[in-house]
Amino acid sequence: MTASSTVVAALTARRWTLGVAESLTGGALTAEIVAVPGASSTLLGGVVAYATPVKHSLLGVDHELLARHGPVHAEVALQMASGVRRAVQVHGRDADVGVSTTGIAGPDSPDGQPVGTVHIAVVTPEAQSAEFFEFSGDRPQIRALTVDAALALLLRMVGE
Repeated sequence: MTASSTVVAALTARRWTLGVAESLTGGALTAEIVAVPGASSTLLGGVVAYATPVKHSLLGVDHELLARHGPVHAEVALQMASGVRRAVQVHGRDADVGVSTTGIAGPDSPDGQPVGTVHIAVVTPEAQSAEFFEFSGDRPQIRALTVDAALALLLRMVGE
């Protein structure tokens, strides 16, 4: 069983829905989840908020937070995960769970943080968590490691 299929099974067992907010992974995390047969029972949608202003306008990340710390920050990841729950709501009901990825995949860093700096967050009805990573490798490797780490955090937060 893959990490993504285990996540889908855990969410389905809880009858929880999922929203995904991605920056550096650019849709790869959502694609990994969608690859699982039956994912439609839990995944409501995904938002690729690649540009910093979209994190504010679509996901509701605090403008002052973005101005002060930039988009690669633990609190930004938490606000993205919370905001995507609202962004993918269906019939006025937010998604139960939000997961987000934000970081620097390279090859250059726009704000001086090291390439490979990544923050991943998950918000559920019961808890929230943000994790910091310093991945090494090239751009595709950093993005793949981020997807794997996001699935692992999701599983820890929603697994039974």
